[in-house]
Amino acid sequence: MDTLLSMKVLRQVVESGSFVAAAERLNLSTAMTSKHVMHLERNLGARLLNRTSRHLSLTEAGTVYYEQCREMLDNLEVVEAAVGRATVAARGVLKITAPVWFANPLFTKALAQYRSRYPDVLLDLNLNDRMVDLVEEGFDLALRVTHEPGSSLLARRICPIQFMLVGSPDYLCRNGYPKNPSELSKHVILTYSYWRFNGVFFDGSNGRETVKLAASMRSNNTSMLYQAALANMGLAFLPEWLIEDDLTTRRLEVLKPDYTLPTAFLYAVYTSRRYLSPKVRTFVDFLTDHFSGITGLGNNV
Repeated sequence: MDTLLSMKVLRQVVESGSFVAAAERLNLSTAMTSKHVMHLERNLGARLLNRTSRHLSLTEAGTVYYEQCREMLDNLEVVEAAVGRATVAARGVLKITAPVWFANPLFTKALAQYRSRYPDVLLDLNLNDRMVDLVEEGFDLALRVTHEPGSSLLARRICPIQFMLVGSPDYLCRNGYPKNPSELSKHVILTYSYWRFNGVFFDGSNGRETVKLAASMRSNNTSMLYQAALANMGLAFLPEWLIEDDLTTRRLEVLKPDYTLPTAFLYAVYTSRRYLSPKVRTFVDFLTDHFSGITGLGNNV
């Protein structure tokens, strides 16, 4: 039995979550899919999977073997792409980490269009607001919004994203609408727990102005700050992607008629490889093309 094929089968079983789903994806019978996994277990002299009628999980040995298989198969795709084999297509599981607030209609629409174009790629998104170690946690790609992505990994700039200082109409009615940035010191500010929050830069007609602000609530989750702003708890710096509909319906209002916050950028970040696998390359290229053509969402500030 072909051990390389058996390794591909094991990977698909793990990432699909069942023998039946893996068999369908690989166009094999369920019995043959099971035989491939048993072939690996026989050669290794170790059980790789814990199987019950309803649940499938990796054993300790299986976890080690799966991670090595995954890396080896990814590297094989990279080598094939490097030598220009036309038969190599974007396929497999693409593991992506991104901020929580990427669960918004704009980004979801982009994902739907990518999947329509590349149906053999299974998108596996993990949304959280912490800095993920791509190598240690097994991710292919990170989407990060920052002013500077750092130099330890490769990064490609996708598009600018404007963070806006916003508040609800009810909150502003009760507390007043700041006429200039200096008046913000009288307001309740909702901010990120990982920010060193001792001042904010605004760029206006008189140049850059620094405003000292005190936070009244902190959270490591953008969605929490978004909900707090909607609940009239204070002002928050939120990404335009997240609040587009709220600005249209006036559930939130922007407090920057003459001032703008420094623009952040969306970066695709990946591990240092000379050649990208087709699934990573196509996804990054697609996002770059997709968002470069959208106006009114950070590209025009």
